[in-house]
Amino acid sequence: MKLIAGLGNIGEKYTWTRHNVGFMVVDKYAIMNNITFKENKKLQCYITKFKRGLEDIILIKPTTFMNLSGSAVSAVMNYYKIDKSDILIVYDDLSIELDKIRFRPSGSDGGHNGIKSIIKCIGSSEFARLKIGIGPQPPIPAEEFVLQNFYKYQLDKLKPVLKTSIEAIDFYLDNGMEKTQNYYN
Repeated sequence: MKLIAGLGNIGEKYTWTRHNVGFMVVDKYAIMNNITFKENKKLQCYITKFKRGLEDIILIKPTTFMNLSGSAVSAVMNYYKIDKSDILIVYDDLSIELDKIRFRPSGSDGGHNGIKSIIKCIGSSEFARLKIGIGPQPPIPAEEFVLQNFYKYQLDKLKPVLKTSIEAIDFYLDNGMEKTQNYYN
């Protein structure tokens, strides 16, 4: 069983913000696989489960807001008894250009509060990540920048990135981290 968690903030006012690109990816992934999310208040997320080949895949979008994402990821991990090696977290990264993605097998939080929360709640930084570029950051505070909506021209640049991210997730599930990094990074 694999867990894919897209990070973001719940609520219409956040839908098209840079910080919600993780939600955008898992939403598109769900659409491409003809599945829908349902809210699970106990697990603090929108969740869906489906079979991909012989493997169960769980997609989630935490309802805890970004800075507390770890409580939802931890709750789902514990409920379904998922090992941290079977988790992929999809989220925004300021240090990567808007039209780029990057896979990492583990690492620090890099100043990202959602990742910091996950590391704290599961007690490890050893989980896979798919970082979606939202940079470069202009000379304003990061907290302000990530909560701004994408400009229209940026959304146009983002569309092929979302498509590539979906393909990359499937490639990752089929081939593992090393081959995926070699192909997509």
